Amino acid sequence: MKKLATNRKLGRPTDIRMAMLKTLTTDLIMHGKVETTLARAKEVKAIADSLIALAIKEKDNFEMVDVKVVKAKLDAKGNKETELVKSKNGKEYLKVVKEETTEKRQKDMPSRLNARRKMMKTLNKVNGVDLTSKLFNEIAPNYAGKNVGGYTRIIKAGPRRGDGAEVAILQLI
Repeated sequence: MKKLATNRKLGRPTDIRMAMLKTLTTDLIMHGKVETTLARAKEVKAIADSLIALAIKEKDNFEMVDVKVVKAKLDAKGNKETELVKSKNGKEYLKVVKEETTEKRQKDMPSRLNARRKMMKTLNKVNGVDLTSKLFNEIAPNYAGKNVGGYTRIIKAGPRRGDGAEVAILQLI
């Protein structure tokens, strides 16, 4: 018996297709909604649902750890404090005053770290936004009580004007 392909080819070579799906998945996680063709939406839905399921499974799998942090000491205006120091050869220079404090930080357990790495492999990097943290801290708690799957919804929006392709809106529920 002949086996069928497991995913849609979408008329693109593998590397371009994977980059397109990665970009659409990143946009969906970042904005909560994306408009694309129906076939692309169905492919992205599977990827996004698996990422959200992974985030839900690992959302509380961390421990709080005390970490020593060395920072520059700040004055009342928020500027770094400096002191005048003399070097071995007699020259004077300004040195930033440092202070050592301890902070509580999250340390991922091994399975959560692996999940984070899988997410980073599937999503694009976005300047100023940590999408893995968004998945763990914002999106996963919303779906925590929900049964397995069904985290996204596809709404058909009719044919596109230019080429008549079936357009769909993919959104997080």
